[in-house]
Amino acid sequence: MRLVFLIVALSAMGSAGAQEKSRGAAVYAQDCAQCHGASLRGDSGPPLTGQGFHQAYGTGTAAQLYDFISRQMPQDAPGSLTQQQYLDVTGFILSQNGIRSGNTPLSIASLGRIRMSEQRVNQSAPEPNTDEIVRAAPPVRKVYSQLPAGADVNVTDPMMVNAASDQDNWLLHGRTYDNQRYSPLQQITSDNVKSLSPVALIQTGMTASFETTPVVVNGVMYITTPVVNKRMLIMAVNAATGERLWDVTYNLGPFQVCCGPVNRGVAVGYGKVYVVTLDDHLLALDAADGHTLWDSTIVSSQYGYSETLAPQIYDGMIIVGSAGGEWALRGFVAAYDATSGQQRWRWMSTDPKTYSGKSAQSGGAMVWTTPAIDPQLGLVIFSTGNPNPDLDGTSRQGDNLYSDSIVALDVHTGQLKWYYQEVKHDVWDYDAVSNVVLFDVHQNGETIPAAAEAGKVGWVFILDRRTGKLIRKSDPYVMMSKNMFSTPTLAGVDMLPGANGGAEWSPPAYSPQTHYLYILAMNQLMRFTTKPAASAPGLIRLGSAFTNVPKDRVQNGPFVALDVETGKIAWQYTAPQPLIGGALATAGNLVFMGEGNGWFDAFNAKTGDRVWRYNLGAGVNAPPITYQVNGEQYVAVAAGGNFQMTYPYGDTVAIFKVPSAAAGN
Repeated sequence: MRLVFLIVALSAMGSAGAQEKSRGAAVYAQDCAQCHGASLRGDSGPPLTGQGFHQAYGTGTAAQLYDFISRQMPQDAPGSLTQQQYLDVTGFILSQNGIRSGNTPLSIASLGRIRMSEQRVNQSAPEPNTDEIVRAAPPVRKVYSQLPAGADVNVTDPMMVNAASDQDNWLLHGRTYDNQRYSPLQQITSDNVKSLSPVALIQTGMTASFETTPVVVNGVMYITTPVVNKRMLIMAVNAATGERLWDVTYNLGPFQVCCGPVNRGVAVGYGKVYVVTLDDHLLALDAADGHTLWDSTIVSSQYGYSETLAPQIYDGMIIVGSAGGEWALRGFVAAYDATSGQQRWRWMSTDPKTYSGKSAQSGGAMVWTTPAIDPQLGLVIFSTGNPNPDLDGTSRQGDNLYSDSIVALDVHTGQLKWYYQEVKHDVWDYDAVSNVVLFDVHQNGETIPAAAEAGKVGWVFILDRRTGKLIRKSDPYVMMSKNMFSTPTLAGVDMLPGANGGAEWSPPAYSPQTHYLYILAMNQLMRFTTKPAASAPGLIRLGSAFTNVPKDRVQNGPFVALDVETGKIAWQYTAPQPLIGGALATAGNLVFMGEGNGWFDAFNAKTGDRVWRYNLGAGVNAPPITYQVNGEQYVAVAAGGNFQMTYPYGDTVAIFKVPSAAAGN
């Protein structure tokens, strides 16, 4: 009897271990494989097996691995799984590395007794590639059709400087160097917009988080897609019909990303299309047929740098920054020669005098949204991200300049001209990351050239762009808790705004007609918890976690029209979900934006009345644009959802117009 009982007991224990592994495999497939690969060998996230994983965790215990996963994963919703799910997926990762946890299920108590040094290093797992020129395969180009008759895609410096008076095109990421995203087109108005309907749906075949701003040059639209299976597309299409003209499939080498495999668009000029990639390359393609002219490495992607922004183009230079603020990295802005791809200058965005010890060398302050340019003052003006670690400031005492700041550099030399820091010593992830917008404001009878940024912290900061001095700080455009600057604790602190903002990367629009800045924002009550964590090269380093508060889910999206002359809110529409994407304002008294539930909306720019909407079936989480072809005005926007907010994915760029009769033609 005892023998039978022992056999049954051992069988049950083995069954328990198998069930745990099975559950862990299911959690991994659902929440981890998208970033770390089905075989744990890494994709946009680092490998969870092999030499790199052994170096990161081999000297510790399974408790350290569990602590990291449970606090900081999944990247789109850290801390959101149950304790049992975190234990199961930890057990699965251990088993895949040859570490025996026994037949009894893992528990919080047993994790500390499991030595990670027992793992068998999988030598077949690919290691980070330090030769950034080597990729899985060279780009693949396909040409489908010639450019439309008369389509001259050679954009010159005078065309870019004078883009405001060009009604036909959308030449720059923000349409103009001031990033206003305002068009003088007025064929589509608040009166006839009800007739706006799609004329083309461009399906890219790349279904993932879609954040591109198209650029349109004389009837040719240039688009980038997100990365899917380590591939992205750069496309040229007919801007009136959606017909594909050419595309280039770029195959990526190793890369790591925090918040989705995204790309926000191209720069077009001098007969070339310029695009940056998640594996930190800057490409120049021929604008007419897409063939590669040159390929420059910006920085090594081995330890977490990535490129997500649309480059800025000015006076023979391509200006870029870098994402990767969740890794122990140092931010920068750099300019490259538009003809040769050679670097002209580089400015590092962490100031050693305001970081304790050597922490500035890994202090964050990344620059990952497209800068504005003031040609008259010779300035490139941009916003910077959080210091690193995001929510744990113990290792980086000081103000941590130039994180969470609006910064102006000499556009030709990269020399610092001025800065304004929105949040000192940030431990809440309150980046300044939406695009800086340039416009004029008035004070005491004087017209002042201004620069403004809608920060995650929840205010718009309006500065004199000659000096960087604050003119005014707006009223809050999101909900703010009284404890919003409380230090996160191990037990957790509930605060508004959440770590997403405020305003995320979403570019606002400014209308010189209304003097309103139109902002996509978020109300998300989040719980911030912290625990100091050691830094390991190539691993994400938040120092803590932030999660939505389930019992009191404050989750909505204010779309705010803010009067920049007073700093007051003129009107507001509240979407049922937090907003991320971008805005467009036009002389037709319209402002456009999209929602995560698929609605693409138009509002009366002065009153805030919603006058039109169309559902595209996937999250409209990209900035819309407008342009003119053969005298007809079009509106275009990408609908592909958002990784960070888990909005439904798609692969479509939709092109709309008002029928000629309704437009009064």
